Amino acid sequence: MDEKRALIEAALFMTAEPLTIKQLSKISGIKSDERIVKILDEIKNDLDKDNRGFELVYIGESYQLKVKNKFLSTVSSLTPHSDLSDGMLRTLGVVALKEPVPQSYIIKVQGNKAYDYIKNLEKRGLLKTEKSGRTRLVSTTVEFEKYFGKSINEIKQLLKEVVSVETNEQSGSEISNKKDEETTELENSED
Repeated sequence: MDEKRALIEAALFMTAEPLTIKQLSKISGIKSDERIVKILDEIKNDLDKDNRGFELVYIGESYQLKVKNKFLSTVSSLTPHSDLSDGMLRTLGVVALKEPVPQSYIIKVQGNKAYDYIKNLEKRGLLKTEKSGRTRLVSTTVEFEKYFGKSINEIKQLLKEVVSVETNEQSGSEISNKKDEETTELENSED
């Protein structure tokens, strides 16, 4: 095997982010885009013809090694979405619960970093956006379901359960705090 091809394979294997031809060119030292595309086609063909657990996919203008969909639900628990930051996961959660959701709402909830989260998640094919008035509507994709190995309805139900538990825990602590404050006020008034 050509050492340059091996270097491209290693780069694709090591990164959680899809890589562009320009990035692969810089990593491998190959100047010709056509040669890189040829190597990527060879890698893809080898992975497709062998009974392998992963595949090379083209996402937007980038390439990424991914677990094949038929194995994803079985192995996804081994690294539960470690390639996504907490902010990206929160963004996905907001979108999954309220989709289609105005991008302006996500920004309001998460701040300006959400623009980058949405852009990155769209680049990965997990979210899609479409223009709607002065904002954009954000929703999940079929790839989102494949990535998490569950249907959007199952994911929504899990998210609702988590939100419900967190809301109850917060309400419980607020009630507890109010009782403590009332007790303190009563004690102080008795003095």
